[in-house]
Amino acid sequence: MATARGAAPLAAFVLHRYDWSESSLILDLFTRTQGRVAVAARGARKPHSNLRAVLLPFQRVNVTLGRLPEGEGASEVQTLRQAEWGGGAAMLTGAALFSGFYLNELLMKLLARHDPHPALFDAYALTLPLLGPGEDARTQSALRAFELTLLQEIGLLPDLSVATQTQQPLAAQAGYALRPEAGVVEARGDESAVSGATLVGLQAALEHGSLEALQQACAGALPALKVQLRALLHYHLGSATLRTRQVMLDVQNLAP
Repeated sequence: MATARGAAPLAAFVLHRYDWSESSLILDLFTRTQGRVAVAARGARKPHSNLRAVLLPFQRVNVTLGRLPEGEGASEVQTLRQAEWGGGAAMLTGAALFSGFYLNELLMKLLARHDPHPALFDAYALTLPLLGPGEDARTQSALRAFELTLLQEIGLLPDLSVATQTQQPLAAQAGYALRPEAGVVEARGDESAVSGATLVGLQAALEHGSLEALQQACAGALPALKVQLRALLHYHLGSATLRTRQVMLDVQNLAP
């Protein structure tokens, strides 16, 4: 599908889609340069629409949007003019779908509209191909690294290399907890602790900007990181359980 003259295409992923009339969709897109945007895809539900095979979750697309009217706010829905497949990994299937939809739900709930985060967009694109069975170590490392990147990008992650309240360097062998109200503190006996050395390594990887290095740093403390990051995310989400996680738990409970 050709690009409209004079309009630069945007790299994007479909986070969510809603039926709108009998023939159209409302899309929530995560774009690299405009952040999260709401878009109306007219005629996308028609049987012979070229958009049906393009506007799929977890597939990179290049989209051309109508201009946001002057003076309109972030709630304004833009018009999708054109879209074409942007290449990338194969479609997610099986257990990887749950992980993918989990990432999408985090972005939907934590990102404000029209607030671009190019580094987070790139991290999302690089994380999707790594998703597999939910308890697979590579998948868990990828998820933890993405959570850390997301929290850092939106300003909700403290400096992991120092104790938040004292700003003193962490002791390499000591155990620490990441608490929503207090930041990095010494862990209590009943808490899942992460070593000071691991937290310092995580901070170094975040500052370097290497997602691969961040995933490797996460790999050494996956159980404790999962518990601590989940508590931090739920605190900022204001929700005890994400919908995606609840569906995953329900499916697991149904398994023989």
